[in-house]
Amino acid sequence: MSGDTVRLAALGERPADTVFSNARLFNPFTCSWEDTSFAVAGGRVAGIGEYDGKHSIDLAGARVVPGLIDAHVHIESSLLTPAEYGRLVLPRGTTTVMADPHEIANVLGAEGIEYMLSARRETPLDI
Repeated sequence: MSGDTVRLAALGERPADTVFSNARLFNPFTCSWEDTSFAVAGGRVAGIGEYDGKHSIDLAGARVVPGLIDAHVHIESSLLTPAEYGRLVLPRGTTTVMADPHEIANVLGAEGIEYMLSARRETPLDI
């Protein structure tokens, strides 16, 4: 995905891939629900509001929330691999984690860190 894809769609200079209309979108900054539409381009949200898109999906008032970020987690404390951890938390809204792998580093050293860096590629969870 090119950053230009999202930027140009956000600016309205090219159509978004998909426009989702009639959404009840949660705004985490104001802690309120907004009736609006939003555009997605290149797999990323390009903007909120009215946009032209190649495809359109009417959400008919369905509620939409942004992905949750877990700001501090020790994946290895869960006794799960990063892929299994991602499989469990993604359906519940967590899309990103800030992982602190100090426990596996204490046990395996650099090899443990290398494992975590490699294993994170096996999940769509942003680690």
